[in-house]
Amino acid sequence: MSIQSEKQNERYEVRANYPHFLQVPTRWMDNDVYGHVNNVTYYSYFDTAVNEFLVRFTGLDYRSKDPVGMVVETGCRFHSEIAFPDVLDVGVRVRRLGNSSVTYEIGIFKAGADNVSATGHFVHVYVRPGEMKPVSVPDRVREGLARLVVVA
Repeated sequence: MSIQSEKQNERYEVRANYPHFLQVPTRWMDNDVYGHVNNVTYYSYFDTAVNEFLVRFTGLDYRSKDPVGMVVETGCRFHSEIAFPDVLDVGVRVRRLGNSSVTYEIGIFKAGADNVSATGHFVHVYVRPGEMKPVSVPDRVREGLARLVVVA
């Protein structure tokens, strides 16, 4: 990545570019022996924020036979340290809403901070439980996710 594209990316990673936030308190157990939140815990924050949105705004019911999003790709980039007892604002946006997949981007901010502490992404491919073959994103999910689509 060039320095110029890195700078453009930094401007994109601001609080205002995330249309949905979930406040998540860190927990004592999130810290590792180095005194900061362990890297794998960030993925839990990502998953929690996205699924909270899906449950609240699209009617996600993971116990039904309706298609569900299965994670097929993830990534995280760390910008600054977080640690217990920080409270986090986890922002969610959709980069791409395809026929059977959704690419989410997540920004983790310390509560009230403008600078992002971590950025990440994951991709859901929608499948029918038990069949595990791609299907179209359900209409009610697509309608809810349309609220999160942000163009760089």
